[in-house]
Amino acid sequence: MSKTTAFSSRNFKELVRDPLSYIFCLGFPLVMLVVMTLVNESIPAEANMTIFRIDKLAGGIAVFGLTFVMLFVCLTVAKDRSGAFLMRLYSTPMKSGNFIAGYMIPTLLLSLLQIIVTFAASLVISAVSGVELSPGGLLLSVLALLPAIVMFISLGLLFGTLFSEKAAPGLCSIVISFASFLGGVWFDVDGVKGVLVNICNALPFVHAVKAARMTCALDFDGLLPHIGITSAYALVITVLAVMVFRRKMKADLG
Repeated sequence: MSKTTAFSSRNFKELVRDPLSYIFCLGFPLVMLVVMTLVNESIPAEANMTIFRIDKLAGGIAVFGLTFVMLFVCLTVAKDRSGAFLMRLYSTPMKSGNFIAGYMIPTLLLSLLQIIVTFAASLVISAVSGVELSPGGLLLSVLALLPAIVMFISLGLLFGTLFSEKAAPGLCSIVISFASFLGGVWFDVDGVKGVLVNICNALPFVHAVKAARMTCALDFDGLLPHIGITSAYALVITVLAVMVFRRKMKADLG
């Protein structure tokens, strides 16, 4: 446990020292929250478009922000591998489980902080705009987002293990685009028909967004399937990330 704690502490300090973590993981979601709220104010009421209203927007932005946590996990792992930092640690008594937990624990804390900050800002916007937003619903939404948090962190670990420091960010950018557009953050998936909606429903992102929005609204009818699908993806990706990391570690040890 002491080895995991020490490695987690090192990674947490790396996140805190990096100004980009504040810009992308905390600042950018808040900027998008404000910008999309302003967009919502400019939409005529007769358009009956509520996707950018704060009660719908809060959950979507919370999921969108997690994609940047994935990016930071990916960059941290890839940077450690390219700089031979991990190779030096491989000679210590640390096991693969210590490394994996050491990467996941601090980013789990960062993810929770990011969501709390996003929801706190959402409550302020709710009070200003006059749109009702339940604090209890937001609290439950944090719990509903736990599978999504694990999924995105594991994706970052997987990409950082498989790809170099230069290649990994590009792949993460693709996932960020998929999560935001195919996750229904910026448009109403239920209003779309055909192949696109089938693709959205086959991926976990839209289910994570729906789970967040439903719990924010204290709407639990049909919630479990969305949480179940996101959890299944999180489990599969986490197991795959752990297997790949352990295999890479054994290969590096030669």
